[in-house]
Amino acid sequence: MPIEKTNRNVLHRSAGRKTSREAGSRVAGLIRCFLFIAILLVGFSAADADTASFDLEGPRVEVKITRAGRPLPVGAVPNLQPDDAIWIHTDFDKNHGAHYLLVAAFLRGSTNPPPENWFTKAETWSKDVREEGIVVHVPKDAQQALLFLAPETGGDFNTLRSAVRGRPGIFVRASQDLNQVSLYRSRLDKYLTIIRQTNDTDPKALKERSLWLARTLGIRVDPACFEKPVDQQEVCLTQKTDQLVLNDGHSESMIAALTSGPSSDLIGAVSVTPAMGGGMYSAYVGAVVDVARIMSNFRTAEYQYIPALALPQEEELNLHLNTPPSFNNPKSVLVIALPAVEAVQLPPLRAVNPDEVFCLQKPSLVLAVEGAPLIFSTDIAHDFALHIPDKTGQGVDLPIVADAAKGGFVVDARAIPTDGLGEDVNATIRGRWGFETFDGPSFHLRVAHTADWTIPSADRSALIVGRNDLLHLDSPAAACVDRISIIEPNGKNLAATSKLAKTGEMEVEVPLKDQAPGEVKIEVKQFGLEKPDQVSVSTYAEAAHLDHFTINAGDPQGILKGTRLDQVQTFELNGIHFMPAKLSRTAEQDELRLAAAQAAAVTSLQPDEKLLAHVGLKDGRTLDLQTTVEAPRPKVSLISKNVQTVAPSAVKLQNQDELPQGGRLSFFLKSEVPDKFPRNEKIEIAPADESNSVSLSVADGSLVMQDSQTVLATLEPLKSFGASTFGPLRFRAVDAEGGKGDWLPLATLVRVPSLKDIHCPDSPDQQCRLAGASLFLIDSVASDPQWAHTVPVPAGYVDSTLKVPRPNGTLLYVKLRDDPATVNTIILPVLPQD
Repeated sequence: MPIEKTNRNVLHRSAGRKTSREAGSRVAGLIRCFLFIAILLVGFSAADADTASFDLEGPRVEVKITRAGRPLPVGAVPNLQPDDAIWIHTDFDKNHGAHYLLVAAFLRGSTNPPPENWFTKAETWSKDVREEGIVVHVPKDAQQALLFLAPETGGDFNTLRSAVRGRPGIFVRASQDLNQVSLYRSRLDKYLTIIRQTNDTDPKALKERSLWLARTLGIRVDPACFEKPVDQQEVCLTQKTDQLVLNDGHSESMIAALTSGPSSDLIGAVSVTPAMGGGMYSAYVGAVVDVARIMSNFRTAEYQYIPALALPQEEELNLHLNTPPSFNNPKSVLVIALPAVEAVQLPPLRAVNPDEVFCLQKPSLVLAVEGAPLIFSTDIAHDFALHIPDKTGQGVDLPIVADAAKGGFVVDARAIPTDGLGEDVNATIRGRWGFETFDGPSFHLRVAHTADWTIPSADRSALIVGRNDLLHLDSPAAACVDRISIIEPNGKNLAATSKLAKTGEMEVEVPLKDQAPGEVKIEVKQFGLEKPDQVSVSTYAEAAHLDHFTINAGDPQGILKGTRLDQVQTFELNGIHFMPAKLSRTAEQDELRLAAAQAAAVTSLQPDEKLLAHVGLKDGRTLDLQTTVEAPRPKVSLISKNVQTVAPSAVKLQNQDELPQGGRLSFFLKSEVPDKFPRNEKIEIAPADESNSVSLSVADGSLVMQDSQTVLATLEPLKSFGASTFGPLRFRAVDAEGGKGDWLPLATLVRVPSLKDIHCPDSPDQQCRLAGASLFLIDSVASDPQWAHTVPVPAGYVDSTLKVPRPNGTLLYVKLRDDPATVNTIILPVLPQD
């Protein structure tokens, strides 16, 4: 390939990986090679991880890539493409003691040796190469790109080229592993740097920042570290670095699988052994060991190949070695991986809480995200902005910064006017991934405006003097609250504390322990507004009063009702001691949940037994309360269940707990309390939020007695709940008097889209189209069960076709929106693209 002179400001680089386009089984020789490697690695120990740590500084190599006339430095490019121009410059001065031959090579998979003209050599000691560098172009059909730095010897270029063409699979795997280690190492280095900086500047912030780093960078953090003294936490958080990096789906999708077929199964089996990094080591160590072993066991009489790990910074590859180079036979050849030649894999960035509302004017606003650690650890992602639509339908692009230590993107909106914005806007993160633009998640933003605040009816008489009490304030502006003040009639400011309880609701703790009854004024200060909103509310006096205590036979806890129950310190019933568990207020009355100190002791309580309870108050007084033990609550157990699918579907549910909305669930229940199932007892079924429910009974035929103890229950969810109920279903027994048993899990109700077929273009690099109805019910689609090649379905998707990865035969993998934790399969005919 020709060498071109070029200016250093012209070209650029990429730090990603190539997805293998190969299919079929691996040749027998490659299988034997990996079996040999597996045998070698059986003796691998923790000490080996240290020897492959890549802590030796390598030579300086600069790389830039130009695509369609636009240059980018190597640190900002995730993938190469055919016709990309790659500028390479080595920083060896003319007095350097050793002469290195630079060889740029392109590969096209493990079983297809590259042609000889895919190798370009350059003498780094020559003046032109030393001052200007060289330019190579990515050939069509190339899949991997490597650089070699070999000591000058006679026949060095031909020897190296023959070695690569003779065993291309070894160098394909080396390229894959070096790129994988680079991406993992970038996350690890970012984590360690921030942890150490935080320890030097603000050690008390270590816990908060390390948890944010764990989410943004995909790092394993040991919670036990936070139980140590502050001055010992940094050491704990940064030890065992080989076990910190977690697998990341986006990084994996950027790494090429070497091939498919039986030999790839062998590689997978080897990789999960302790010697290959599975179990006791992380995926990071597994990749380090893999490439180190492959290179150390492949050598000739003239050369031994040692991996050089690239950790790009701008156009500098920033090479690190795990073995000192040798200048005696066999001489060391440095193997450097460039980004793979592949289609771009955009980062699957997502909001941590899609339903959260953020305030645009909040200082140092952070939009919490996850799912794409490389955005925070590399320079591949750049030029981020938050696109905020305005009333004209256009919008403004506000620059934002990705900050792993703060858990997301930092927004500073002080520079933009808010007059042209509505009170609520949906803003979208936009940026560049290498050469490509992409849209990230959208966020619901609240723009601060003067607001009306309401107090829920249950809280209007909740402020009782003599104690600290809770008050709730409701308004869409809750996300923008800076602080809340409580002002007495005499102008004194009470030291109230507040927090966002949920979307649209503030919870305020009002200190009334030493206050007199009367009216107080609440001032709500919002970010960005000078004048606070005001609300008036009354406080009341209340004497301690015990109403009654309710407990069912066999239950380890009961409910005490009355007023001023915050003063209750102890509770004793028939020698059984109960402890206060949770205090709440409903309908102008306190409710205190009391739990038995020893749950087994409550078995002595009998139904209808009349007892005297002794209630100890915090001021030392003891009050007596007459109590009657209620009948035991009904209790049933689930014996078995069966899901019947009424209509055929292309989606094959893989979790036996999943219940399709149009299906039928049959399940057997056994009565535990009472011993026999009463004919007038019902079974209530409801989703987790109890937003709606259905009751099954013997009378309506949905319960059928098998014998005196067991019943067969039948549920048709679509008829019972309608089309908008989904997620986990629970059931409980309800007796004729309304007594309710404990909720028990039943099934996960999922809505299944109607899928028609898949159309694929001839080119294997292009995505296919999945046709069907209700595609918004899909969370994401992948072509493999490891979820390496996936397409997420955005919220609100209304089209009847969806771009999906090319299926494996007729098989795709799908996660439903109603149960995204379960991987199901799709089997559909694959038709040619129209």
